[in-house]
Amino acid sequence: MSCPFCDLKRLRARVLEERSKTLVFFSDPRLMPGHLLVTPKRHVEHLADLASEERQELFDAAIEFQARIIARIAEGCDLSQHDRPFLPESRLKVDHVHVHLRPRNLADEFHHATKASNALFQPLADEEWERIMRLLR
Repeated sequence: MSCPFCDLKRLRARVLEERSKTLVFFSDPRLMPGHLLVTPKRHVEHLADLASEERQELFDAAIEFQARIIARIAEGCDLSQHDRPFLPESRLKVDHVHVHLRPRNLADEFHHATKASNALFQPLADEEWERIMRLLR
């Protein structure tokens, strides 16, 4: 599968801003109106593989566009980055680092759909955080 984020001809119509090392463009498919993606121009699969200049520009762009979304489109904005190598590439999963910016409001459809996810959150047990803390130190 060729990388859809590396195909600038195909992306060009959806690009909001092009910087020296990053692109900001509309997600297609999108989860809600105004759903944006921020990607490095260079094909990189993991955040850890970004050069420091790429990482700086990527997060600067994400922060700037998050502020624009909150000022002009929605009351809030979710920012996320997923690294899921265990999933195959598909229309919904691209192996090219990207940060999602999703405009959010209390009345948005996604908020109502995720209310049920509260049951997924479990109390943090002492033995769990102690075990994971040892693994991550």
